[in-house]
Formats: sequence, structure tokens, C-alpha cells
Amino acid sequence: MNPMQDDLEAFKAAFRRHAAGVAAITAKDANGKPVGFTATSLASLSAVPPLATFNMARSASSWPAIAETDRLVIHMLGARNRSLAEIMSGDNASRFVGKHWHEGAHGLPILDNVTTWMVGRVIERFPVHNSVVVVVQIESGEVGADDAPLLYHERQYLRPGEVA
Repeated sequence: MNPMQDDLEAFKAAFRRHAAGVAAITAKDANGKPVGFTATSLASLSAVPPLATFNMARSASSWPAIAETDRLVIHMLGARNRSLAEIMSGDNASRFVGKHWHEGAHGLPILDNVTTWMVGRVIERFPVHNSVVVVVQIESGEVGADDAPLLYHERQYLRPGEVA
């Protein structure tokens, strides 16, 4: 291996070991078709105004919709939503097949039984190499039933165990 490849493998290994909460982002494409994906890069940016960010690759199947849309929905997933996370990270043609979602405000797809969902307006898209940092101003939402967090760590979904 060359040093650059060693560095890339070390980088990937490091972030596989960084546990992250799991969110799902949904929107509609230019033809009104629902699109969505899982994101572990979700972060709050500001409380006033309420801003959130997430990152995505411009090669992602959902990127064309996110590049053009004004509004989207951010869903926080709990441990009970593991199968929903698997659906939303699986084959993009199958992500909205079934009864795990409904149409909400602005015709946006809302995933059912999540711990929280928030409708937001995209206010910035910052390209960085082959990815984009998306900034969303939250406009409305709903808090669902409480649940243990769903984490993604070492390429698997986990529920936290004991308190550290």
C-alpha cells in the first residue's frame, strides 16, 4: 500500500469507530417523487434561529432532489426505528414502498413512528470537494414517543447499553 492509501484506510477506520446518531432526511424530487436517505452527520448549528446541518455526497442518489428542493424533513430515529433505517439506507427504488410514511406539509414525506421530525427550509448549500454541507432552518415539527437512541458504529446499528 502507498502512504496515501494507508491514510485513507486509517481515516475510514477512525470514523467507523465514531458512534453517531441516525437521522433520515426526506424530500420530493422535481417530479414530486419522494426521496430519502439516512444521515449520521446531522448536527444542530444554532438554536436562534433554529438551524441544523447535514452532509451528503454529490454522488448520492438523493442529491439531485436535495440540490433543487426548498424544503425537506429531518427525522431523528430511535432504537425502535432500526428497520426504518435499513429501509432508508437500502435500495433507493424501495425506500418509499410500504406503509411506513405519509404525506405531510408541503407534500413532503414524513416517516411514521419516529422520535422527532422537523420540516425545514434549505438556506445554504456549501460544496466541499465531492460533498455538500446543507444548512436547514427548522420551521415546524413534532416530537414522537421517547425511545433509546439508534446509533451507527462499526457498520452496524446499535442501541446504547450501560451508562458510562
